[in-house]
Order: sequence, then C-alpha cells, then structure tokens
Amino acid sequence: MRLIVFSEQPSTRIMIRYKLVCDKSHGFESWFKNSDAFEAQVSRGFVTCPVCGSDKVQKAIMSPSVARTDHDRSKALPPTEATGEAGGSNRPAVPAPQAALLTEREHQLREMVRALRQHVVENAAYVGDEFADEARRIHSGEVEERAIYGEATGEEVRDLLEEGIEILPLPPAPEKGN
Repeated sequence: MRLIVFSEQPSTRIMIRYKLVCDKSHGFESWFKNSDAFEAQVSRGFVTCPVCGSDKVQKAIMSPSVARTDHDRSKALPPTEATGEAGGSNRPAVPAPQAALLTEREHQLREMVRALRQHVVENAAYVGDEFADEARRIHSGEVEERAIYGEATGEEVRDLLEEGIEILPLPPAPEKGN
C-alpha cells in the first residue's frame, strides 16, 4: 500500500512545549497537546532524540515562561549602562553579535522537512477534509490505490489507525527566516 499522509485540521488548540532530555543527555524541545499525550507518545516510542535517535526520553527541568510587559530593554538598564557613556561599566557600547538562532543540524532538518512536504505536495493528490473517507476507500479497494494527503481530526486519525489503515502526519512547513 502507498504511503498516505494527513495534516491535522487547523484549530485553536493550545499546545504545551516541553524541554526534554534523552538517556545520552541530549536536550531538545517538543510540543504536546497535554501531559497525557506526552506520556502516551513516550510509552509507545514515538518521541525520539533528534540527535541520536534514542527513545529513552524524559522531561527536563524547566523554568516557567513569564511574559515581559516592558518591551524597551533600555528602560530596564541605568542610562550609563544602556548608552555605554563614561562612568558606566566597562562593557562596550556596541553589543556583542548574537549567537546563531539555529544550528547547522537544525537548518538541515528544516530543509529535509521542506523537501518532504514538497515531495508529498508534488506527488500525492490533495483530498482536503475528505481525507479519512478517501483513505478508507483506497484501503478497501473501492478506488485505485494512490498517494493522498489532506486534513483529518484527531478522532478520524485514531479511527483510521484502529482500522489498520497506514497513515503518517505531514509536518508543517518550517517558516522561512526562523
């Protein structure tokens, strides 16, 4: 049977970001619907380290994320430190260059995801929100076997998997510039 992929229907669901660590001490982040979803995916071996591939993963200690209300950092520092004028600290007035936001490996991973999405879009039929019904028709032999992609709800995905229909999620396209 050909690979069938789906994109979950867009919604306003809130996701939780967890900092994770594998048994080889590689740290990474991942998003989950809730704590139960995290536990279920870890117990089934679905969460793996992007560095070494280990599925022995656990939550790392995290600090709470607090939103700032003052967006102007220069107000938070005394004037001499913010401007670098005489009488201030020995820090240079010109800020040090920022570290790269993404590592080379992360850039490569994003390119692989982009290429995967492009391959699916170019080589599979988009069936929209009829994905679950069309996947069933293909599985039962009612229509010709072909690669498809589209949207499905979490419930539809669960039902398809329980029916033995092989599907995979299609990751969203990585944002350019991120």
